[in-house]
Amino acid sequence: MYDELAANRRRSIALIVAFTLVVFLAGWAFSVVVGGGPIGLVLAGVFALGSTWVSYWKSDAIALAMSHAHPADAQQYARLHNVVEGLCIASGLPKPRLYYIEDPAPNAFATGRDAQHAAIAVTTGLLEKMNRVELEAVLAHELGHVKNHDILISTIAVTMVGMIALLSDFGMRFLWWGGPRHRNDRDNNNGGPQAVMAIFGIALLVLTPIVAKLMQLAISRRRESLADITGVAMTRYPPGLISALEKLRDDKTVVHSASKATAHLWIESPLSDEGSDGDGDGQRNGHSSRWNNLFLTHPPLEERIAALREL
Repeated sequence: MYDELAANRRRSIALIVAFTLVVFLAGWAFSVVVGGGPIGLVLAGVFALGSTWVSYWKSDAIALAMSHAHPADAQQYARLHNVVEGLCIASGLPKPRLYYIEDPAPNAFATGRDAQHAAIAVTTGLLEKMNRVELEAVLAHELGHVKNHDILISTIAVTMVGMIALLSDFGMRFLWWGGPRHRNDRDNNNGGPQAVMAIFGIALLVLTPIVAKLMQLAISRRRESLADITGVAMTRYPPGLISALEKLRDDKTVVHSASKATAHLWIESPLSDEGSDGDGDGQRNGHSSRWNNLFLTHPPLEERIAALREL
């Protein structure tokens, strides 16, 4: 497990570097399409570094705001605070900031750049539908993400993927409305090189959002299973998390404040198109469910439950 945690940290650093590179490529492609010239390469580098800096310091606030999270009052949400305080004392972690989300669907996520600046948000549905043992198991899972250094890269992905998608969208809209035609008319003697660069820019604008999405999917799936194990190590009671995951599997409600940008943060995918079909096998209806599972943000709940039963 300790080897896996060390590898997890190395992968986090590599993914941050990779996200910065993809943002740079998207920025460069946008510059090529709009005719930015050589200065566009410099601006793309500045934009990529600036995006990484903003993501590092502000992504947690953005993720919480996107999810309509509110600070959880210590008196009104005393059970939530008490459970988290007990887990933090047992695990040696600083207590994170706690938030609630007005939503009937049971779910939760952790965010922040490190353990000292972490935050956990839970839906009111989770607080209502989980007993204390199950709630403790879910919160231990989220603290497991904090302990495993998952929250930094998961939170950065929220804004980085969004920025890449915006650059691609703006660039394609610019092309749709005939953006660089006037420049090609002025420089028709260099039409060949310009055409090649334009094709290169269009290809990058199409590919970078796909690459960013695949990277976002790669972040969550393996880390969810590792956080399950870390959470169980905190509570020393696998049946608690098994029962919580079974309730999440059987619940049909969908988190209304969730989006594709934040889907990978939650303990269970909050999106309706990633749920199970309710027949107990963790699969969706249709013959293509095995193929679709490759593009889920989370491993199927049945797989996670089966792994916990083997502990």
